[in-house]
Amino acid sequence: MPKLASYNGKVDSIENIKVSPMSRAFLFSDSVYEVISFYKKKFIDFETHLDRLKHSLNETKISCSIEDCKTEIVKLLNESKFEHGYIYYQVSRGIDSIRSHFFEESDCERFGFIEEFSFFNQSPLKVMLVDDIRWQRCDIKSTSLLGNVLQMNDAKSVGCNEILMHKNGELTEGGASNIFFVKNKTIFTPELSSNILPGITRHQVIKIIKDKKLNFEEGSYGIDDLKEASSIWFTSTTKGILGVEEIVNLETKINPECELLEICKNAFVKRYFS
Repeated sequence: MPKLASYNGKVDSIENIKVSPMSRAFLFSDSVYEVISFYKKKFIDFETHLDRLKHSLNETKISCSIEDCKTEIVKLLNESKFEHGYIYYQVSRGIDSIRSHFFEESDCERFGFIEEFSFFNQSPLKVMLVDDIRWQRCDIKSTSLLGNVLQMNDAKSVGCNEILMHKNGELTEGGASNIFFVKNKTIFTPELSSNILPGITRHQVIKIIKDKKLNFEEGSYGIDDLKEASSIWFTSTTKGILGVEEIVNLETKINPECELLEICKNAFVKRYFS
């Protein structure tokens, strides 16, 4: 089955999509994006994803109708035969006549594609602790991900499938996810800042934690907190809630399953995947 994609509202096989090499997404990573999951042909927290896309567009001063984005994303899902999966959708500032750091008013450029995906039976994560070398506006979901890409591949070379970033010893997030950890029967997660993306699954998990009245804190945490953690989880649209079994360069092995993780995971599956 050919992979479907959407370009400026037109749905076609991805092989037939033509993008200008003068696209500012191509030349500057001057674009923002969302990854939106769906299950049984229904989007999960669609409006929250759209709100975050709107935030990214506003912060980057990219002019684009959020209603056009919504219409195109829904159309892509409706024209696909996939029951479960995700849609990647990005908006760039547009196409330049000449390459220039200075941008002018132009029509935005919208592109998305749909993937079939299974959200269950994923293995626990093996991660590497790394310095956070990204830019200072990680609250914007930008396509400029070179820092993540380089460090994720460094981690892959030593058998890892995720990274856990810190800035001067202060924990931020994973390469493609937010982090939670458990210590003394309390769940912790770094508080939101310009160094942390407000993850949709992070938001969902915090709602579950509060609904279940579990002990919970948001704040500033360091590497030593990880050494004392009885459990560490990563959360994202495609990971859901996934435990960590080892941090290789801390020489720390962790039980990827714990009671609090199972409570949250079971509630998450029941709420969004039943």
